[in-house]
Amino acid sequence: MRFDVVVIGSGFGGSVAALRLAEKGYSVAVLEAGRRFADHDFPKTSWRVRRFLWAPALGCYGIQRLTLLRADRGEKSGASVLVLSGAGVGGGSLVYANTLYRPLDPFYRDPQWRDIADWKAELAPHYDTAERMLGVTVYDRTTPADEVMRKVAERMGVGDTYHPTPVGVFLGMPGQAVPDPYFGGKGPERAGCTHCGECMTGCRHNAKNTLVKNYLYLAEQAGAQIFPMSTVTAVKPAEGGGYRVELARTGARIARRRRAPGQGVIEAGQVVFAAGALGTQLLLHRMKADGHLPHLSDRVGALTRTNSESLVGATVPQGRARKQALGYTEGVAITSSFHPDAQTHIEPVRYGKGSNAMGLLQSALTDGGPGRAGRWARAMFRWPFAYLRAVSVRDWSNRTIIALVMQSVDNSLTVRLRGRGLRSSQGHGAANPTWIPAGNQAARLLAEEIGGLPGGALTEVMDIPLTAHILGGAVIGADPDSGVVDAYQRVFGHPGLHVADGAAVSANLGVNPSLTITAQAERAFAAWPVKGEPDARPPLGQPYRRIA
Repeated sequence: MRFDVVVIGSGFGGSVAALRLAEKGYSVAVLEAGRRFADHDFPKTSWRVRRFLWAPALGCYGIQRLTLLRADRGEKSGASVLVLSGAGVGGGSLVYANTLYRPLDPFYRDPQWRDIADWKAELAPHYDTAERMLGVTVYDRTTPADEVMRKVAERMGVGDTYHPTPVGVFLGMPGQAVPDPYFGGKGPERAGCTHCGECMTGCRHNAKNTLVKNYLYLAEQAGAQIFPMSTVTAVKPAEGGGYRVELARTGARIARRRRAPGQGVIEAGQVVFAAGALGTQLLLHRMKADGHLPHLSDRVGALTRTNSESLVGATVPQGRARKQALGYTEGVAITSSFHPDAQTHIEPVRYGKGSNAMGLLQSALTDGGPGRAGRWARAMFRWPFAYLRAVSVRDWSNRTIIALVMQSVDNSLTVRLRGRGLRSSQGHGAANPTWIPAGNQAARLLAEEIGGLPGGALTEVMDIPLTAHILGGAVIGADPDSGVVDAYQRVFGHPGLHVADGAAVSANLGVNPSLTITAQAERAFAAWPVKGEPDARPPLGQPYRRIA
């Protein structure tokens, strides 16, 4: 089986590649390790583990992937990271919080890429396109959690920075099905948002603008073929030119490698890596180690970013919660945000009623630094019954306000191949943070406002931060000594290979990254020639030149 282009992954980068290249006349195959979901296939709550969590070895083929990126031996704190990411046809759009911000200004000025182009100007029209395609609208309600978040912003002296969130949700009339307005009334029907907070367990109400309702829907209409449950195991140069993409059925035992229809080997003239930052890095590292990509830059794995994140929050103890009508599940996943300083961004996050499994990751809030574990133990023993009641997962989502803290600070990890897996170490810039002071201050103020207890991620007690936005590792550079891909996201040293996902994001954004991944991909594939026409881009390895 041969295609003009094979796209590995169907998330925000892969879906753009599939649509734009199919529109330009290329035959396109999209290989996705996860399964395909209809709206009714999503779990009712996060306790439906087989449909919510991604763990193929345990028979779980859900939308939420948890990956512990372990630190190399002898590494300082913060080098290990617990990563949340998506799985399934539609990638991260199935499980993400449908929050679509343009990044803070430091992103465009990061030293890694600022001298190559005027990125703010070059990406602006592609942000416009991405916003139209993803149906971005400003959330139009103020929820109970928003009222609390506004008060916290005011107490921190930055009340003027509070604002509602741009989201990829069809608000409409709750539950009322109408033709999708983004397709001029000619596409599939959509239903208005019910404001149930279930976005991150998979929207069962046809309101969330996942990629299967825009980019991938149009890509299949244009002729792209999607192969779910297809795990890519290798990418190798083909004898007659192009590449051989080897794949196996997801979950099949290595010894038997059962093949589904259309699986085994697919040949392609060009390959787009869009398997998520860690998935793309793992493939590139393995192919370099196995000798299949000998000219690949040694910068693979460098400048891996966590978006400088921390997850904190506050929880009302059960007894007190029963006496109050809290309603912290009301709304979409993220409905507002504020900026305690120029580099920090804080958002309230929610799960729907009954989706309490993520509460198992919550514990007492502690500041970082020496003796952190001791401070955590003293906090737990000082108010043992209060904390036990607070961190109980019963009705957790309805009595908890999660605060997602992000920064545009220049810090990073370096990810390397160890055996057949990945390990990390502290990289360029400041150390990857294990806590963010402004975030902890906000969590304590949240707790005061709701009469609860401040909390943090259980892993952070061990100085293992948690991120939902792993980025970088195959970043844009001026040459192979500074990056893995050029300004058109072509892999240095290997014509025909491209990176189109979060791995190509070159700096911490300080906001949710999905819109930026989409915009970067829109820009990269806008520059591709229509099939059979001359390529206006400078040859791979030549200095960057902007084209119309």
